[in-house]
Amino acid sequence: MQRRVAFLGLGVMGYAMAGWLSKRGYAVVVYNRTHAVSQRWLRDYFGEAAATVAEAVAGAEIVFTCLGNDDDVRAVVAGETGALAAMSSGSVLVDHTTTSALVARELAEQAASLGLGFIDAPVSGGQQGAENGQLTVMCGGQQDQFDAVKDVIESYAKSLQLMGDVGSGQLCKMVNQICIAGVVQGLAEGLNFAKRAGLDAHQVVEVISKGAAQSWQMENRYQTMLANDYEHGFAVQWMRKDLAFALEEAKANGSDLPLTQLVDGFYQQVQEMGGNRWDTSSLLARLEYDRSKA
Repeated sequence: MQRRVAFLGLGVMGYAMAGWLSKRGYAVVVYNRTHAVSQRWLRDYFGEAAATVAEAVAGAEIVFTCLGNDDDVRAVVAGETGALAAMSSGSVLVDHTTTSALVARELAEQAASLGLGFIDAPVSGGQQGAENGQLTVMCGGQQDQFDAVKDVIESYAKSLQLMGDVGSGQLCKMVNQICIAGVVQGLAEGLNFAKRAGLDAHQVVEVISKGAAQSWQMENRYQTMLANDYEHGFAVQWMRKDLAFALEEAKANGSDLPLTQLVDGFYQQVQEMGGNRWDTSSLLARLEYDRSKA
């Protein structure tokens, strides 16, 4: 028999991730708060669409969620009408949403009280990684529960690791976002400098990308940055949400994140320019923005 799984949340990431589960032969039931999106998913993939969360998770061995923020996860997962209340005993909830570690621990406790498993499993790789089945997945939870879901998650993951207890996946994702913020800011400054110095920025990247300056961001984003194309990838508003988690956690554990805090402020300026939905490489737009004309 096919293993029955449910996927709640068909945004730019979840849509493709649920699709990979379908292509790998799992019996997939999807749920999205905008039902039209579920119907579109059914035209692209094989599976079922549920009208309610309870209907989606009924009989599912694994329930996946990929939502927006802490409040979205609580609304869909917790409470009398949430996923946890309707899940079968012994099943596992895998939350791919990037949330606070606090929410991960909160949901794990609720799951355990109902005889359910819980894995926090935020992802990195963006829409492109989801569509290509090449995501990095950072997990937190118990080893036996991780082992029970590992092969299913590998349907869309190129890298998958259990980082520690519940919440560890979210903490690892915070490290990921901290590192990305600094790299993208450095790339934006470098490209802006090259242009103002009268260099061919494309040629500059062609040379330096073969050396120590190389990064995923440089290889995958420099051309769109130079074309002022910021309509793809991970949105600024979501990056600021993630950085807020990291900055709050840093206060709790005594970490010093001066660069992260600085870049978060730069992203706020991008939002003020109207770039709330631009992707994170739009830090270059901030450097080129003529504030005298604002």
